[in-house]
Amino acid sequence: MFHMIIAYPELAFDGDDYQSSFDAMTVTVSEFNKILESLYENDYILVNLNTVWTERTVGQNRRRMEHNTLRLPKGKKPLVISIDDPCYYENYTGQGFMEKLVLTDTGEIAAFGHDPDGHQVISRELDIIPALDKFVKEHPDFSFNGAKACLSLTGYEGIFGYRTNTYSTGMTPEQEAFRASEIEAVKPIIEQLIETGWYFGCHTWGHINLSNRKYDADAVKRDLDRWYRDVGDLVGNTVIYLYPNGAKPDGGDDWHKTGDMFKFLQSEGFRIFCSMGSESFATEKADISAVICDRLHADGTTLRNYRDRYLHLYDAKEVFDYENRPDYGYDFGEDEPETDAPAGTAQ
Repeated sequence: MFHMIIAYPELAFDGDDYQSSFDAMTVTVSEFNKILESLYENDYILVNLNTVWTERTVGQNRRRMEHNTLRLPKGKKPLVISIDDPCYYENYTGQGFMEKLVLTDTGEIAAFGHDPDGHQVISRELDIIPALDKFVKEHPDFSFNGAKACLSLTGYEGIFGYRTNTYSTGMTPEQEAFRASEIEAVKPIIEQLIETGWYFGCHTWGHINLSNRKYDADAVKRDLDRWYRDVGDLVGNTVIYLYPNGAKPDGGDDWHKTGDMFKFLQSEGFRIFCSMGSESFATEKADISAVICDRLHADGTTLRNYRDRYLHLYDAKEVFDYENRPDYGYDFGEDEPETDAPAGTAQ
């Protein structure tokens, strides 16, 4: 799992209040590219999460999710990538991230933003979605049947940099007209994403913490209704539900427990429920037709502290952006601090 990637580290790591969270939760363009190269060299191949399980009838009209057999090229290992929050939130503007997705003159996905000098930039290298597109175009054997990644979408500030969201307080005619224009502008982006192997998951409308006691099944229903209106009506149906912050519902144990909130979400058609964890994990639930997954998260926190958990994917020592990351120190999860960093970098 990735979040948005940092295009301009000098803006993201400029000492303001956002710096520590950007460092903890994201990777830079340099790190992302190195991770992709390592995944490719280690014989991973992207698969669409929707193809990994199929819902079937078993026994007395009982439905359950069953694992599929994917006939991959010899020697390849299946990999699912998901990208949380590719909505290009307004508070990211000017913070070193690109600002929205656009189409190039040739119809390819690119990203629009501003460089540190304020100049407009359209790039296929400085944003995670077009960068992955470009990598697969250059390495087609990195993708099985054209699969890219799951785009895990909230809705409270629209999607892909377009303000398709409604307001709970109501909207003026001017706001309604602006929203309508943003919806029309994003439709070609969505069509191109679908055509080129991307797919979508629900990350709640408001990025709500499902483990917070103030959210009951009714609150989650209201949130989901807004997601359908502001996101689902644009991107289509999905069976994938990705918990914000990895926070699980109904007391935090969706593996062994099936509470009211989980039952509601399953009744709405969701079948694959994704959290985050210290290892890749997935299991079919025994009592209800659903799959529980944990995702490894690629970010500054795991690069700095948990190298060993990711060595089958990439080596944090080789990936880490020593030149641009803040001087927070790093031991890569080892007993002794590293001493073999490039010359001139801080420990």
